[in-house]
Amino acid sequence: MTPSPFLPTGTVYGTLLNFRAEVQALAPQMTQPPYKAPPKAPVLYVKTANTWSPHGSAITVPASVPEVEIGASIGMVIGAEGDVEGFVLMNDLSIPHASFFRPPVKFKCVDGFLGVGPALRDAQEVADPAGFRAEVRVNGALKQSIDFSQLVRPAQQLLADVGEFMTLAHGDVLMLGCDAGRPLARAGDRIEISAPGFETLCNTLVQEAAA
Repeated sequence: MTPSPFLPTGTVYGTLLNFRAEVQALAPQMTQPPYKAPPKAPVLYVKTANTWSPHGSAITVPASVPEVEIGASIGMVIGAEGDVEGFVLMNDLSIPHASFFRPPVKFKCVDGFLGVGPALRDAQEVADPAGFRAEVRVNGALKQSIDFSQLVRPAQQLLADVGEFMTLAHGDVLMLGCDAGRPLARAGDRIEISAPGFETLCNTLVQEAAA
């Protein structure tokens, strides 16, 4: 069966602190000002439409940025009834920065900094998103393996908890989060994110043209 083509039609949201290793790594910062306590609700941010890069496209790295951080994730695509109609691989790129607790937009919403998988995987084919496993390769070399059973909030709990404070519309995408240990890449590198049951997401980083 040929997977349905996918392009976002709504808002794409990223989720912070939804992998246990990430929470453990940042736990000391959570008790410091200005927050002084771990968040009680999901921490979201928006990957604006200017960031979206389709599978196979080149992603431009600003000349002032030597390396970017690869954020392999899986997005839940919201259906007409507020349920999940499908899942898609995503590469949530960002400029490395000190804190992920409240990430500055200028580091996350650079033009082209969200690779979007080539196809939507029908939710009816997925018994349990906790069974997702993803791998990140840079120039063919394995750099990260991700186990989605290690989520703080599993997919359905994340969806329910977000629904407590905001309404997700048909076509919106809610990413499950990015694990700790995100690999780095630079201009000239080819990034591949793969997972069983999904079509592989590939993008190549290119250097910004000289002014």
